[in-house]
Amino acid sequence: MSEEYLSLLKYYRDPKLAKAIKIKIDELSRKIEENVMIMHVCGSHEWTITHYGIRTLLPDNIEVRAGPGCPVCITPATDIDDAVKLALDGVVITTYGDMSRARGTKMSLQDAKALGGDVRIIYGVQDAVKMARKEPEKEFLFFAVGMDTTAPATAFELLKGVPKNLSFLVSYRYTPAIQGSVMESNVLGIDAFISAGHSATITGLKPYYEYFLRSKKPMVATGFEPIDVLMAIYMILKQIDEGRPKIENEYTRSVTWEGNVKAQEVMEKVFDLEDGYVRGVAIFPKAGFRLKDEFRKYDAREQYGLKDRSKTADEYVAGARCGEVVMGLIDPPECPLYMKTCKPDDPKGAPMVSQEGTCWIWAMHKIVNVAPRCKR
Repeated sequence: MSEEYLSLLKYYRDPKLAKAIKIKIDELSRKIEENVMIMHVCGSHEWTITHYGIRTLLPDNIEVRAGPGCPVCITPATDIDDAVKLALDGVVITTYGDMSRARGTKMSLQDAKALGGDVRIIYGVQDAVKMARKEPEKEFLFFAVGMDTTAPATAFELLKGVPKNLSFLVSYRYTPAIQGSVMESNVLGIDAFISAGHSATITGLKPYYEYFLRSKKPMVATGFEPIDVLMAIYMILKQIDEGRPKIENEYTRSVTWEGNVKAQEVMEKVFDLEDGYVRGVAIFPKAGFRLKDEFRKYDAREQYGLKDRSKTADEYVAGARCGEVVMGLIDPPECPLYMKTCKPDDPKGAPMVSQEGTCWIWAMHKIVNVAPRCKR
């Protein structure tokens, strides 16, 4: 690591600075008096909050809950089922390591591989393209999962041109639409939002504006170091104290209002947005990606006659409460399977699979109790 990077890292993890921000947070919490519930929508934020014990630093009337920000956690079980079926039918499935471990309604891609399916772990869509070109006699499929952070790379490859023996099972989700729907909902009682910095680097903050206008809930885009998160909480409380909700950007070293315009243009040439299902939760308007007509010949659903179940609810393993964890309704220890039959080395539900899953994060930090909560 460079000296400049290490110096920056030291700054964003400075205990003295963290303590100073905590004092400001405490002062604002006393002025506000009422309870404030903040939701973040990023697994990386949950890791930072849990690893650095940020919840233990907050006043009793300030609560931060994890929302739907883990890509593996929100990928529909029916999409996994389709990938499993094709793997067992002889199609070479390429996907990410954590995605291979997430179960559909019956099994995971890892299970399919154990049964003889050709499932290959890759680092990105470029690997799938290279494999397909190298083995033209085989049929390949790229399981395109994730958020708007990884969608541009897939769009770029399609625009460049991909081998005829490669298809795409697209299961991307659009973060602004998911967070926006939650912002407009009063069901969860969320007062403010910490937005995912990775996603906002691509999308910018502009797509959130329409949701903000309707919800009038404070929102701060932030980075992934402890100082970033503490500053976001401070900025939110300051907005509430002043009675002036707005969209703010703490992560100025990466995020802008317009975002990565080139990446957005690439996505817009390849994908349309449609309603998308978030596993175990609900259908979110304009949250799903779909290949445009000119790229439909690469759509695995059409190529293999798969039923489009993108707007169909599916289920988790019996007895699990994964959907409630994903939406921040409960903490992992409130699920009856947590650290009993569902563990990182033998995950039953998707939130225990990925390093961005709330259950996995809490389990790795050996948390067995519910986090302190505001009284609503």
